[in-house]
Amino acid sequence: MSKYWSHITKRIEPYVPGEQPRSTSVIKLNTNENPYPPSPKVLDAIRQHINEDLKLYPSPTADDLKQAIAKYFNVNEKQVFVGNGSDEVLAFSFLAFFNPGRDILFPDITYSFYPVYANLYGLNYREISLTEDFTIPVEQFYDAPGGVIFPNPNAPTGIALTLESIERILKHNREKVVIVDEAYIDFGGDTAVSLIPKYENLLIIQTLSKSRSLAGMRIGFALGNEQLIEGLERIKNSFNSYTLDRLSLAAGKVAIEDVDYFNETREKIMATRERVAKELKNLSFHVLDSKANFLFIRHDTVPSKHIYEKLKEQGIYVRYFKKMRIDQFIRVTIGTETEMDSFIQAVKSIVQN
Repeated sequence: MSKYWSHITKRIEPYVPGEQPRSTSVIKLNTNENPYPPSPKVLDAIRQHINEDLKLYPSPTADDLKQAIAKYFNVNEKQVFVGNGSDEVLAFSFLAFFNPGRDILFPDITYSFYPVYANLYGLNYREISLTEDFTIPVEQFYDAPGGVIFPNPNAPTGIALTLESIERILKHNREKVVIVDEAYIDFGGDTAVSLIPKYENLLIIQTLSKSRSLAGMRIGFALGNEQLIEGLERIKNSFNSYTLDRLSLAAGKVAIEDVDYFNETREKIMATRERVAKELKNLSFHVLDSKANFLFIRHDTVPSKHIYEKLKEQGIYVRYFKKMRIDQFIRVTIGTETEMDSFIQAVKSIVQN
């Protein structure tokens, strides 16, 4: 520990991302990336913007990208905020809407960046235990002292809440901000965007990393009433006015507009997910009902850590969480049909030997 670190630096425990193997020959099913490339139109847009204009700062207001997002979701442009990946948008949101001394609520099994942000900003939080079947106990999120945040679908479980359940949480937190993190919503869940006109306390955060194959570009956005968006803009412009570069702005706009390609790839992923889930169940796996681009699974007799380690030996990376209640599960990103065939064959050899 460095003697030059601040007290904040000393006390925080940073988020640990999924392992990024250097070899390109592995089957990488551990970080929930899209197995399919970005839209060809996106790649064309990037090429067109690799020119001498890169010497100039990008637009600090990102108007073109905001307009494309607003049109797609049928909201006002002033109801859209964009940032450097949904992680940055989440970080700004914690600072913009949550206050020290008032507990914010989020699930105990969820995206592990939430407690990191809370600790970084000195925020109090309370983790609400998921039920035995890993669903969110909606009533326990009522009357939150400082606000609410949860992913829908949840991560790493993949289980989604209904819009009716989300609306109940909103109704019982009228004076607090409720953040719905929809990073995986495009793989089978129902977005809560339709609730924005009814609830001024609702903020929705999405990303282009998953369903639009742009994890390498880092593009996230938020949707909500204009006052919430103005709050995010105030925080952003106190950190960095230029959060998205010229290439990201161009790529994001076209990715949102190319609806046909978006639907084609996400539908392939959902079909593969259902096929793989069925095959895993036939191999005596317990498979949670996922509406995301991954499956959360455990075997009836073979420890998940053993499966994780044996898969890694064969060049197949999945995610294992050494954490109470879920240390018998592994999370498996849905890859291409060929990648998932290799995964199934490898798993079969592990659990049957």
